[in-house]
Amino acid sequence: MTTEFALDSTISGNQSKPWYQRPHVANEPAGFADLLTATVATLNTAAVHAPCVLASSLSAEDMVLFHLIAREQLPIHTFALDTERLPKATLTLWLDAEAHYGREIERIRPAADRLQALAETQANSAIFESKSARELCCTVRKTEPLRRTLEGKAAWVTGLRKAQSAGRAQVPHQEWDAGFGLEKFNPLADWSDEGLWYFIDRENIPVSKLYDKGYASIGCDPCTRPIRFDEHPRAGRWWWETAATANGSATECGIHVVAHKDSTQPENKVIA
Repeated sequence: MTTEFALDSTISGNQSKPWYQRPHVANEPAGFADLLTATVATLNTAAVHAPCVLASSLSAEDMVLFHLIAREQLPIHTFALDTERLPKATLTLWLDAEAHYGREIERIRPAADRLQALAETQANSAIFESKSARELCCTVRKTEPLRRTLEGKAAWVTGLRKAQSAGRAQVPHQEWDAGFGLEKFNPLADWSDEGLWYFIDRENIPVSKLYDKGYASIGCDPCTRPIRFDEHPRAGRWWWETAATANGSATECGIHVVAHKDSTQPENKVIA
């Protein structure tokens, strides 16, 4: 069952743009050429840490990285997590991207026994009733499969950008990921929204159709909604949780959160 939201047809042509509209940038942003060169250099550095993988969510950012990896013919394998709750548009893009580039995006699914245990523990609707239930769902469908896939890898690449949220404002280009025990590269860390969408349009990179329907950040279908033009880009993720902050710093599923175990009271700290 899909829960993709439909926007009011009455807003068409409204100059106030009540719903988010992704940027369409005709002119190259200042400094973009140097930024692109630095991004490719970071990807090349990541590739040296073999085996290196791109963990893709089929987001606009990850499609840019997938495009650059294919263009530069880098030995970086790409996989994505099929949580079995992805929007139809994401699944369609998955197939389209593989056909467009002639490269596989490996499909990683949750462990069947863990899904069964999750179903026996809580109903699907429980994620809307308690944060712990939502976090358990994220753990089973995303964090555990990711951890399993990253085992034995030397490095992973992500599409994290500083502009995405306050919690990601200090994301570096390279860091040691203590949570998963390998090098982590964030080649798009300094990319603005304008630079991202300029490059996507210039290179005709396939992206989700949901970006044209008010979505700014896309995750699992039940956990993602369109946003208003004045909302933070991640305001559409787990929007029902009152603990989420206005600037999006609390809207994390756990993948980019590490538990520090060097204290008597482990502290969950957002590191990206």
